[in-house]
Amino acid sequence: MAKERIILGIDPGTTIMGFGLIKVDGKTMRFMQLNELDLKKYDDHYLKLKLIFERTIELIETHHPDEIAIEAPFYGKNVQSMLKLGRAQGVAMAAGLSRQVPITEYSPKKIKMAITGNGNASKEQVAKMLQSLLGLQTLPNNLDATDGLAAAVCHFYNSGKVSLGKSYSGWAAFVKQNPKKIG
Repeated sequence: MAKERIILGIDPGTTIMGFGLIKVDGKTMRFMQLNELDLKKYDDHYLKLKLIFERTIELIETHHPDEIAIEAPFYGKNVQSMLKLGRAQGVAMAAGLSRQVPITEYSPKKIKMAITGNGNASKEQVAKMLQSLLGLQTLPNNLDATDGLAAAVCHFYNSGKVSLGKSYSGWAAFVKQNPKKIG
């Protein structure tokens, strides 16, 4: 593993996609950026997916991350919402895979546990802990951006451990690990 690397964290969504970047040097992480892609003004679901793909490619081409950590969709009450989240995640993953950036997926509980020590922590608790860990002056109004940053920090904390969750280093690895999804 490279001594210095950049991790892009993504919290996929079709309303707001949050993302954050950290630079890792050895055992030290440093905040680079956090932001969001606001998709609320668009009605067309396919246009939203296109914009997620394009923004992820833009982040990759601008910051050259060595790895992407992405929050996995979780099953709530609404199946349609989960399908939309899964598509948003898939499009962000496809963007990373198209640029040969390794991707690791983390459950929301695992991310919260890594940041706060509590898998049931609120978005506000995660944001406050990130603010403390990374010395952030202010927090964004929307906490989707801090959720994306939390995925990157979770990946940093889990780097070098045996179980990282689901990882894909490219299309070939994805196909090999998911033969039933290809048809």
